[in-house]
Amino acid sequence: MKPSYMLLSALALSMASSAVMADSAGLSNTTSLFNISPAISLPNVSPANSDLVNRGAYIARTADCMACHREDYSGGVAIETPIGNIYSTNITPSTRYGIGNYTETDFKNALKKGRAPTQQLYPAMPYPSYHGMADMDISALFAYFQTVPPVEEPPENTTKLPFPLNIRTLMLAWNVINVPSTENRAGLTQTQQRGEYLVNNLEHCGTCHTPRNLTQGLDKKKYLSGAPLGKWYAPNITPDNDSGIGRWSENDIVTYLRTGMLDKRAYAGGPMAEAVDHSTRYLSDSDLIAMAAYLKVVPIIKTDDYVIPVDTSRLPSPVSRSITYDLIEQKDYLAQEKSTTNAGSNTNNSPKALYLAACASCHGVDGYAQPDARYASIVGLSSIRRIKPDALINVIAYGAKGALNTAPKMPGFSKELSHAQIASITNYVRVTFGGLQSSDVSAADVKRILK
Repeated sequence: MKPSYMLLSALALSMASSAVMADSAGLSNTTSLFNISPAISLPNVSPANSDLVNRGAYIARTADCMACHREDYSGGVAIETPIGNIYSTNITPSTRYGIGNYTETDFKNALKKGRAPTQQLYPAMPYPSYHGMADMDISALFAYFQTVPPVEEPPENTTKLPFPLNIRTLMLAWNVINVPSTENRAGLTQTQQRGEYLVNNLEHCGTCHTPRNLTQGLDKKKYLSGAPLGKWYAPNITPDNDSGIGRWSENDIVTYLRTGMLDKRAYAGGPMAEAVDHSTRYLSDSDLIAMAAYLKVVPIIKTDDYVIPVDTSRLPSPVSRSITYDLIEQKDYLAQEKSTTNAGSNTNNSPKALYLAACASCHGVDGYAQPDARYASIVGLSSIRRIKPDALINVIAYGAKGALNTAPKMPGFSKELSHAQIASITNYVRVTFGGLQSSDVSAADVKRILK
């Protein structure tokens, strides 16, 4: 690659935002929200606010602003990239540290062009997706941000990239190639158009789920077919039956976006958990239905990271009807299994012994965990049935945050377990709780994946 393209590529790697999951033909810039009555009460919404401001609060949720700028919009969140951390800014109406001096035109330029009054933004701010935002929604969002309590201090950290990466005007050339990040399709129903707008623009799902081209913009030919995301992998969410979500019904998609969970199939962690926690769980039923309708009609793309069909006959049954809810029974059974396993194997490094020691206190001996305590059941999850074990290995190594604030955070074991031990647990989980006939992940595989 030419040096200029290498530079642009490196800069654009910062585009991986926290959000993980519109032919808006006919969706003009005057299109507004169809239904802003969410199933969960929205923070910062009050009868004392104007309708415009409350619509703006809803748009802030659909655009997932909080994932990068915090719930109070004070900024300072590090977005890790290979070239260094990109830190989010204060977007409260502070005139000294935030956007209090912005006009609505300034605000619109920042959202749609990545151009702040004093500098060009890095595309860690997903303006290539926000480029398609409707003007009325931008006006509502701007009105809402005028009502946010100002945070009168700068973020603890600011972006300081080395020369020449600190020359922000280089992004102007990148923008010519990569903005907008998607194009509208023809022939969609009104509901699908709304879904396209949400998926492509506000929720910017492609930012995580779409592979990158040579300049690190979105590869439109592989739209939503899955992409690496730091320590994570955002999976294929096209309607392919094997490698994507083609076997999910629209109701399944709505349930997952609302709760972050699908029994014996999926559990949101990492960036997708943040997207659910900060954004999709607050969306109205009609908007989640629209997103699901659109995701079922995006072009099908088959990838080599397919999900092995679940063999329900090979999945474990709960030890008893009460054990997943009775913590005393769970504790006693775990102690019994540890004693039996260690005595039978004469080693604490057998696959089952490692699982019992590191995982079973939360996920249960039988994998069904403790739902009342919001520990995740891992039985049948698609992430442990993928032909590539990368997602499972990364979760074991680095941990994961659940989709709701009340869910415990899973710790990572990269410093406590060797590559061989992580491989052993991976194989045990894939066979025992994924129903696979075999799994042959090696220590070398773990080393390669974590590197």
